[in-house]
Formats: sequence, structure tokens, C-alpha cells
Amino acid sequence: MAPVILELDRFPEQARQVVVSTGQHREMLQQVLDVFRITPDHRLDVMLPGQTLAQITSRVLERLDPLLADLKPDLLLAQGDTSTTFVASLAAFYRQIPVGHVEAGLRTENRYDPFPEEMNRRLTGSLADFHFAPTSEAAANLKREGIAGERIFEVGNTVIDALLEVASRDYRFEDERLDRITADAPRLLLVTAHRRENLGAPLRRICAAVREIVQNTPDLQCVFQMHKNPEVRNAIREELGAESRVELVEPQEYVPWVNLMKRSTLVLTDSGGIQEEAPALGKPLLVMRETTERPEGVAAGTAKLVGTDPRRIVAEATRLLADPAAYEAMSRAVNPYGDGQAALRIREVLFRHFHVA
Repeated sequence: MAPVILELDRFPEQARQVVVSTGQHREMLQQVLDVFRITPDHRLDVMLPGQTLAQITSRVLERLDPLLADLKPDLLLAQGDTSTTFVASLAAFYRQIPVGHVEAGLRTENRYDPFPEEMNRRLTGSLADFHFAPTSEAAANLKREGIAGERIFEVGNTVIDALLEVASRDYRFEDERLDRITADAPRLLLVTAHRRENLGAPLRRICAAVREIVQNTPDLQCVFQMHKNPEVRNAIREELGAESRVELVEPQEYVPWVNLMKRSTLVLTDSGGIQEEAPALGKPLLVMRETTERPEGVAAGTAKLVGTDPRRIVAEATRLLADPAAYEAMSRAVNPYGDGQAALRIREVLFRHFHVA
């Protein structure tokens, strides 16, 4: 959402903007706010240790509703597929406030994969008035669900706007380990794994695959970013803590993370956003999930869906690391997720609708 906020900030006479943070993923959020110099006007601070999805849902609704009643905005913008996005849209609906959904139309067609994100997306889509789809396939998904074409706007993904701006900055890692690894390692394997559907045995299979890839490739250094979830961290440490060429690191702030992707050779992930970010930087990507809500990357050849079977992960990674032609074909495939101008297009749509000169 940062590029949209910054784009609207360029027009203070035409649009009054109020930024609200629910506090979901507070630590990860703050460093991104710092990077883009964004200060929320309101912080709802909904998070409690160990709270359930139902508790997040009810707390966001209870705290956002009086704020909307007071502000009476002409529009609420929400981005992505978090519980915050869905509940904010629901709160706006209860107050009959129009909703704009940024990154609309992503689907896996499996309501439990990813969970709860797939249903968050669908429910937000049912409530939204403006659907800012990142790709033509996302726009087509919305049309199939009965959304009127005049309410769907194919704009690209704001994730790419943010990524390209940050990637263009000069950077040196403050973490001495990462500075050394990125400078010295002939080739770098970057890994993340954290999704709910991969907890337990699937995550351990992923770790087994990473171990085998590293052991079979003498010039390869791995950086494995560990999620804050204790179940994820414990499994990764147990499986990979003894591997000398696997560096286990804390969740990175946005700028160092972008630069890790920028300097990597190959990326393995079960994340959603990274499926768009890595290809935008020309990095081949293996998606360790059974389904993806971003099939455009698979169709374009920038990403490959490999699931969590260690044999398949190892085979595909080894092929890319050993076959220059296969690597080149994937790294040069055209990224389908945007050109860095999505926020500008969103602002133009809104200004036309509200007759803002």
C-alpha cells in the first residue's frame, strides 16, 4: 500500500488521506513504514499474544467501526489478503462506505489453501466497489464471479512499484554475516517457508530438500529466513541448524530483504508476494506449495510450482543450478505483475470517479 499512500500524498489539495494501521504484524509493518517515511494517523493495536483468527477479526471490527463513524470517509482502500483487509472491508460495508480493493482477483479456487487468505480475498471481493486487479487473469477471475467489468481495473501490482524503487537504492548490509555471504558466496540460495498449510511434516520435507541441494552443490551458500512462528523456527533449527553452509536468519526488514533477493541466484519460497518480487528482479523461483493464487508467473515461466516433495524440489533446483540454458530462460522470462506504475493508475481511476481535477 505504501506506493498508493505516497502517490496520493502528492495531491494534498485534491484528497485528504487518513492512514490507519490495525497493528497486525506490527514489527514487520513498522520497518516498512520507516523505509517509506509513512506515519499512520491511527494505530488500532489489535494484536494479543497467541490470539485466534476469530479474535483478530472481532478486535479489528470493534476498533475500526467507531473510527469510520467519526471520519465518514468517501472511500476505504485496503490491500491484499490479510484478515485486516477483509474485516476493514466489512466495517466499511456496515457504514455504507465504498471500498477499493488493491491486489484484487487472486484465486486458488481452494478455500483452505492458502488459509485463511483465499477466503479473505473472496469475501473482500464481495464487498468491494473498486477492484484493482494486478493482472489480466486476476481481472478475469473477478468477471467470472459476476463483478461488473466497469468496476474492475487492471493496474499492475503495487508490490512491484515498491520493489523497484527500493532496489534502485545503493545498499550495504549492516549485518556482517549477510555482508560477508553476499560478497563471498559464488552462488546464493534464498529460502523462506512459513505458511500454515506447510507446518509440520511439509516444512520438514522442505528442510530436507534444502539440505540435499546445499550438500550436492559445493559452491552454494543458503540463507534461510525464519518466520517468527515458534513452530516454524523450531523445525528449521532442528533440521538445518548443523549445516555449515545454511545461514538461519531472523525475518529481514524490507530493504535488506529486497537486496538479498537482488543478490541471490535462486529463490525457494511458499510466500505469496515473493512470487512477484523475485521475478521482477530476474531471479528464478520455485514455489513450495501445492497451489498458487499467482498462476500468471507459472504461465509466464518466471516461477515453477514444486510442492513440498523433496525429490521434486531437489530435481528442479539442481536443474536450474546445473543447466545455464534453463536458468537463463527462467531469469529472462517477462514478469507479468507490473511495470512500477500501479499506484499512479489507481490514483487516476479514483480521481476520475470522484471528478477530481
